[in-house]
Amino acid sequence: MVPHKQSEVLAAFARQLRLYREKKGFSQEELAEKAGLDRTYVSGCERGVRNPTLRSVEKLSLALGVHPKDLLGP
Repeated sequence: MVPHKQSEVLAAFARQLRLYREKKGFSQEELAEKAGLDRTYVSGCERGVRNPTLRSVEKLSLALGVHPKDLLGP
């Protein structure tokens, strides 16, 4: 069996999400509340183990005040 390799897109999203969250000074819990999502979901997104829906990407970007494309990488 081949070990699971994290998707490059998910890895980039995870990095960008954490970067913007930390720039805003939000905890995962604060971001989750502002986005209307569960803290464990935000945590999973930041670890690259969740595959967020477009709707979740939109909610997170609105909560962070950034364009959704900014969460997909530089």
